[in-house]
Amino acid sequence: MMEKTQRKGTRTGFTTGACSAAAARAAALGLVSGRVPDAVDCLLPNGQTVRFAVADGRCDGTHAHAMVIKDAGDDPDCTDGAHLTADLRLLPERPGEVLLKGGEGVGTVTLPGLGLEVGGPAINPVPRRNIEDNVRAAAAPLLDDAGLEVTISVPQGIEMAKKTLNARLGILGGISILGTTGIVKPYSTAAYRASVVQGVEVAATQGHGTVVLTTGGRTEKFVMQELAHLPPPCFVQMGDFLRYALDTAVQHGLRQVVIGAMVGKLTKIAQGETITHANRAEVDTGLLAELATGIGVPAEVCAEIAAAETARFASERIEALGLSHAFHHALAQRAIRTVTQRYPGRFHMRVLVCDFDGRKIAEASSDD
Repeated sequence: MMEKTQRKGTRTGFTTGACSAAAARAAALGLVSGRVPDAVDCLLPNGQTVRFAVADGRCDGTHAHAMVIKDAGDDPDCTDGAHLTADLRLLPERPGEVLLKGGEGVGTVTLPGLGLEVGGPAINPVPRRNIEDNVRAAAAPLLDDAGLEVTISVPQGIEMAKKTLNARLGILGGISILGTTGIVKPYSTAAYRASVVQGVEVAATQGHGTVVLTTGGRTEKFVMQELAHLPPPCFVQMGDFLRYALDTAVQHGLRQVVIGAMVGKLTKIAQGETITHANRAEVDTGLLAELATGIGVPAEVCAEIAAAETARFASERIEALGLSHAFHHALAQRAIRTVTQRYPGRFHMRVLVCDFDGRKIAEASSDD
C-alpha cells in the first residue's frame, strides 16, 4: 500500500485481463484479415469499449501474434508496463471452440480454493470470459469452420510475480490475469481486498481449519515463528481488511482465527473498527486509558494516554512502568470480546501481540 504522500494522480489504467483480451482480439482480427491492426477496439467486462495500441503484430494463415503493453494509470502496480501477449492458432479439427491456455509468465494454479482448475493457468473467470468474448466477436467468420487456441503470456511475468502474494496462494511461475471491470482505479483498495478474500479461501483448503490474519510483514514474520507448524497458505496479510477476512473465514467454516497485530491496529480492532486504515477513524485513546486504569496504571499517566494522539504513546508509557504484558493482554482480550460479539459462536479466536521490533509481548484467546 502506498502512503498518502506518494499519491501522484487520478488517471485510470487497464487490468492485465483487459490488455490480454485486447491482444487476443487483435490477433483474431489478424487471422481474419491477414494483418494484425496497430490498434484495436476492445470490449471490457464493464461494457465499455476502449481502443488499445497493439505492438509486435504478425500473422500467417494459421497463427497470429499480438501484444498490448499494460498501462496501469496512476496506480502503483507491479504489472505496469507488462507485455500482455496473445498467440492464436487455428484448430481445424475443433470448429466453434475457443481454448484458453497460459504461456510463459502466466502463473499455474497448484492449490484448490481459487475457483480455478488446479494445474491450469491463473486466468481469473471474468478475464477468461472477456478474452473469449472478444475473440469470438473478432473471429466469427472463422469459427464456423475451425476452433482457436488462445495462449496468453507475459514475458516479464516470472519476475513480476515475486512482488505479489501469488506463491503464497499456490500460483507458481508467473502473474495472475485479473480484473473484474477491466479498469484499474488509482490507489483502489479493490485489488488488495480481493487478494485478502482469496487468501482466506486458500487457507480454508489446507485442512487445518485455521486462518492466521496479520496486519503486515512484521506481524506475519512474528506469527509464522510462533505458529511454525502451520503451512504458509494459512497465513494471510489482511492489512486493513479485517471484516472481509472474517466474513470469508465464516463463509468457509474456519473455526480457528488467529490475529497477529501491534498496538495501533489492535486498538482499532478492540474499539470495533473492522476497516482499520489510519484515515477511517481515530484511535480511541480513551479506551486505552480505561484498560490502563484496569491494570493499575497511575491516574496521571492514564490522563496523558487519554489526551495523546497515538496508541504507541500508551504502549511506551506503560512499558516504562513495567506493565507492558498486562496492558497488551488486556487489549488483546478486549479485541477478542469486540470481534466475538460481532461473530457470536462462529469461531475460536486467539490474538498474538508483538512490539515494533517483532518481539512477542502477550497473547490471549477466547478461552481466557
